[in-house]
Amino acid sequence: MSQVRIVTDSLSDIPDDIAQELDIVRVPCYIHFGDESFRDRVDLSPTEFYRKLQTSPIVPSTSQASPGTFLDIFGELSNTTNQVYSIHSVKTLTGMYNSARLATEALTTADPLGMQIQVVDSQATSMGLGWLAIYAARAARYGYALDEITELIADVIPRTHCIAMLDTLDYAVRGGRLGKGAALVGGLLNVKPIISLVSGEVLLVEKIRTQKRAVERIADIVLGSGPIQELAIIHAAAPEMAEALRKHFAETWFEEQIMVCETGPVIGAHTGPGAVGVAWVNGKY
Repeated sequence: MSQVRIVTDSLSDIPDDIAQELDIVRVPCYIHFGDESFRDRVDLSPTEFYRKLQTSPIVPSTSQASPGTFLDIFGELSNTTNQVYSIHSVKTLTGMYNSARLATEALTTADPLGMQIQVVDSQATSMGLGWLAIYAARAARYGYALDEITELIADVIPRTHCIAMLDTLDYAVRGGRLGKGAALVGGLLNVKPIISLVSGEVLLVEKIRTQKRAVERIADIVLGSGPIQELAIIHAAAPEMAEALRKHFAETWFEEQIMVCETGPVIGAHTGPGAVGVAWVNGKY
């Protein structure tokens, strides 16, 4: 039996070296500045994007890859495997899951005895999704079959969390990810909002007065959640904030196991620069 291949999307924020080492296929979403379209992390790097975001008068928009893109990728993978585990960002925030599902339906209808493809809504995004794809890829390396990987990740999904501090709510509001009422409160009080993804919805968790206190509060929430198996710090053009958060965790957790990565253009279009967050996986009690 051929090894299961893992497919995810560019919203996973998995660092390039880890994705390459584990042979994870990342399907890019799209970022649009007017008539200009870029594939997330392929045609436009995070550094180039944040520079463009802060200098361009055009408000960027985002979109998912088409089912045709997934059909091409699945077709290419069929040359080396007959089992694919395709896990994607929460379907309430992006259409990547639906594109993968439609492509799978088309492929299995055309060739019902060929590829086995399991398409999964991770109920997460950024490195929350990233950790799940990494777990799946590690399991594939150990020889797990498709149904075994599906069962494994179903157990990990409820233990995977993501929380972040935004420097401003403006980008989240204009991108339609938060209501205008939340932005008005944030702007009037000049606070640093802490948000979390819960049941597919972006929620405003707390409003903190300063960046320093917000970083401390994020660390408190994560460390108070229970035993931690995996931990990643994600930032949007805010390496200093990421380093400050890393130092907080290094006081009580394994410093060498703390991953630090930068979120890409599509998520960055909704968070704006200056955001910092944590994606982690709790262990079982």
